[in-house]
Amino acid sequence: MAVADCLFCSAVSGELPVQVVWTTPTTFAFLDHRPVFKGHVLVVPRDHVVTLADLPTTSIEPYFLDVQRLSVAVETGLGAGGTFVAMNNKVSQSVAHLHTHVVPRTKGDGLRGFFWPRTRYESADEAAAYAAKIAAAL
Repeated sequence: MAVADCLFCSAVSGELPVQVVWTTPTTFAFLDHRPVFKGHVLVVPRDHVVTLADLPTTSIEPYFLDVQRLSVAVETGLGAGGTFVAMNNKVSQSVAHLHTHVVPRTKGDGLRGFFWPRTRYESADEAAAYAAKIAAAL
């Protein structure tokens, strides 16, 4: 189901012209128009889904298999040393339609600390408390 004012739904439907890389009945992949590095691909479900939590369980496997395929294709097709694969949910999600970034990487490309500053736990006990909170939510 498409949402009228969603840029990615418009790309999937063909209303917004994009450079298509891969398409299946459930997944659509295209070049990011403002790439981190040339060959930066966005992978989206064809149906409008906002976050990973909203992705139906029956769609998880085919979606991530396509993300996996695209990460290999970006590396192989562009001769990249590897890929950076990332997804934002809500915070820093520029378009409210689930999407995974597949970005080609090469050694020395300058991408360091791109998204997150690092921190440390004050102690093993503090780390254990965080792990317990997450485990309890499962």
